[in-house]
Amino acid sequence: MELTRPLTIADHAQVLPLYAVLGGSSTDPDAFETILSHPGTTIWGSFDGDMLKAMTTLHILPNLTQNGRPYALIENVASLPSARGQGHARDVMQAAINAAWIAGAYKIMLLTGQNIGAKGFYEQFGFRADQKFGMQLRRVPARKP
Repeated sequence: MELTRPLTIADHAQVLPLYAVLGGSSTDPDAFETILSHPGTTIWGSFDGDMLKAMTTLHILPNLTQNGRPYALIENVASLPSARGQGHARDVMQAAINAAWIAGAYKIMLLTGQNIGAKGFYEQFGFRADQKFGMQLRRVPARKP
């Protein structure tokens, strides 16, 4: 049975393989709990039975433009390699998108790596790369694809 829901601290052990897919190395449950308790942040997970297969992080951010409507940022979309093509990443993306619209966000932003082949996946949801440039300033090196 598939289920998509916000993750809790009880899911910590199951997120570790997904963070490893993203190149993450922290196994600290306190760091995970800090993320979960951050106002406006939700990590969505897709489960097959009780096994976490995919996740994404949604940040709803306050804003003074657009009549004070917030905007959203989606980050850290990951699925287990063995679960790819089964709809789990699609499920967490759709949950995050729905939650952003319910929160009144006027736009949703995300960045994706140029060399990982995910652009078409995000375009299926209506994301476009022709309106703005995604730029970043990094203090640590980018992860290798």
